[in-house]
Amino acid sequence: MQADLVVHRHGVVLDKSNQGFENAGALNPACIRVGKEVHMFYRAVRHGNYSTIGHCILNGPRIVAMRADKPLMIPEHAHESQGIEDPRIVKIGDLYYMTYTVYDRMNALGAYATSKDLKTFIKHPVITPKFTYREFKKLIDCCPDLNQKYLFHYKMLKEHGLGEDMADKLLVWDKNLMFFPRKINGRFALLHRIHPGIQLVLFDDPKELDRKFWEDYLMDLNRHIVMDPLLPHESSHIGGGAPPIETAEGWLLIYHSAEDTPHGFVYHACAALLDRDDPLKVIGRLKRPLISPREPYEKEGYVKNIVFPSGAVVFDDDLYIYYGAADERVAVASVDLPALLEQLKKNPS
Repeated sequence: MQADLVVHRHGVVLDKSNQGFENAGALNPACIRVGKEVHMFYRAVRHGNYSTIGHCILNGPRIVAMRADKPLMIPEHAHESQGIEDPRIVKIGDLYYMTYTVYDRMNALGAYATSKDLKTFIKHPVITPKFTYREFKKLIDCCPDLNQKYLFHYKMLKEHGLGEDMADKLLVWDKNLMFFPRKINGRFALLHRIHPGIQLVLFDDPKELDRKFWEDYLMDLNRHIVMDPLLPHESSHIGGGAPPIETAEGWLLIYHSAEDTPHGFVYHACAALLDRDDPLKVIGRLKRPLISPREPYEKEGYVKNIVFPSGAVVFDDDLYIYYGAADERVAVASVDLPALLEQLKKNPS
């Protein structure tokens, strides 16, 4: 917690149920406010780590008024055969964009779906790069002074004796996709996470995001990095959390960090402020986490010590942050938004 910044925990708002599709977990939700309601689209996990997207509606920021008894979206294609995970959602114009991770037991890539009514979603193809780790290494070798952690997974494959085989089969993991809720300078803006940082891609049409586009992008990756791990609680990696929220001061980004400790990873919720016209410019970044695992529901669960923010909405001056707690349930905390923005301005990047 920052000086003079009070975070209020409101506890668990959604937990796993006896329904077969979510008997192992309900976590990592996408959240969007519509009037006085909050639509929550969450990762529903059944035993065997098979994920679908569940749907519930909150009355106000905290009270569950409706919870569907079957998934809203299920895997239908080979690239999502093991699940659809960790959605985020925004509205651009009159269309809702839900981004999520598709997983096939080996590869984790980013895709999206669109909707006009939050009831029926149309899936679109994978939009993140599809390069093997060996191809990825060749591309980013063109980038001078790139953080060497971008080669972390490639080196891990080599060190574990899997490099010659898996480096030519396993695709680069690209997760934590989230659109900005409006176009910037007339272009779609999308945050994504290739380990270990957060990157930005700008484009006119998702159809542009083909292999040639990503080749050029990765060969110049340094120019697209919003933030890399920097602080002690980011000792492993960082990634996008809730989609950016536009304020008069800039884009508020709630993101997650993974701290590498002797007892395993500890995940935190963190905050940064990005320039409204050029989100590659970081105006401010809190030096300490906004929320760290403290309560039993955050420290004990399917995976211990996890606070994983993925949704945020504003009611009056309060920012409500929804997060996966211990990889098993959804919890919510709130903070005074003007106070948070003031703290960010006091902590320039």
